[in-house]
Amino acid sequence: MKNIQQMPDGYLNRTPLFQFILLSCLFPLWGAAASLNDILITQFKSVFTLSDFASALVQSAFYGGYFLIAIPASLVIKKTSYKVAILIGLTLYIVGCSMFYPASHMATYTMFLAAIFSIAIGLSFLETSANTYSSMIGHKDYATLRLNISQTFYPIGAIAGILLGKYLIFQEGASLTEQMSGMTPEQVHDFKLAMLQHTLQPYKYMIFVLIAVTILFLLTQFPKCKAVTSDNRPSEVKFSDTLKYLAANKEFKKGIVAQFLYVGMQVAVWSFTIRLALNLSNMNERDASNFMVYSFIGFFVGKFVANFLMTKFKSDLVLVWYSVLGVITLAYTAFVHDFSAVYAAIFASVLFGPCWATIYASVLGTVAQEHREVGGAVVVMSIIGAAVVPAIHGYVSDMVGSLQFAFVVPLLCFAYVGYYFFDKMKKNK
Repeated sequence: MKNIQQMPDGYLNRTPLFQFILLSCLFPLWGAAASLNDILITQFKSVFTLSDFASALVQSAFYGGYFLIAIPASLVIKKTSYKVAILIGLTLYIVGCSMFYPASHMATYTMFLAAIFSIAIGLSFLETSANTYSSMIGHKDYATLRLNISQTFYPIGAIAGILLGKYLIFQEGASLTEQMSGMTPEQVHDFKLAMLQHTLQPYKYMIFVLIAVTILFLLTQFPKCKAVTSDNRPSEVKFSDTLKYLAANKEFKKGIVAQFLYVGMQVAVWSFTIRLALNLSNMNERDASNFMVYSFIGFFVGKFVANFLMTKFKSDLVLVWYSVLGVITLAYTAFVHDFSAVYAAIFASVLFGPCWATIYASVLGTVAQEHREVGGAVVVMSIIGAAVVPAIHGYVSDMVGSLQFAFVVPLLCFAYVGYYFFDKMKKNK
């Protein structure tokens, strides 16, 4: 890393390209894990005969892990480095994937939730470190751009996860419910056990990828990107002082609510898109999973379009218009009772594209440099919205007897995201 210098605020004078690319490669790794949950929800719904609310607990287990571990991960970063936290995260991710071996043999929903929770603990370390580190590893003026570039890798992993689930978990033929309808109770039991064995397959491949990435991180030198005092010593701020500072920061708290609701609506829409396609047609799970592939392609395109628009217009204005279109699109998904509602849900994914990175950078921009590690962790903790909103979506579906109508839940979340950026735009004027 010749000719690269760290500034007192922790930023660098320029970006080390190889390190930035390697760091960005972490983003598709949690994208794959997150999209596999959408496959598991559909599989577990049929195999364990779950309600919509109970099936959404997959997301609650996954994102609950983020919530519980983000602060401890930030303290590890504070005491050591971003690289150490990333290595811990990768190791825990491997352990979580390995737990699918006993889970697929024990064949209990609780054991699968435990494996998913374990993966989430590793991913919490990765996201807490990688999101902030991506914004820090270069010149301060391009922090938001770097994070948006890194986030562009996310849908690549998400598409890979859906394809792994489509071909390794879902099988050909009629839907699972239809296949089991003509079986005896003994045949149903054996069939369900066979279906659960398939859930292990994608995680076996992911373990090898994770080991390779871990070795690359071990062998690569990374800059610290930590703020220092005038005498070139690391800046030390008490954890309790940081919490008081964040609790008194009104703009920070508004941003946390926006991120909470954004992540919740995104995961809710993705959790139930396959189910929506199944409800509005006679296709099987494998064919219905194609619509999640289209959703993630749309998500990828939405990021690129937004990045281009942000070079012409202010990011707040772009997000306001994305939110307005998102509310209209999700209203169509909820109230138009034909298969075009599925395509509307896919278009909603296009509009999700720029939200996470832009809200993250916006929220982190309200935090003083010496509080960044913990501030970034609290933003990651807001991912708990993905544990709450899909469960509410599933509960509303069970209560009114319509999975489609329950899309009003993410609709309301998108409305708040639009309000957040509209309010921010007015204040900036």
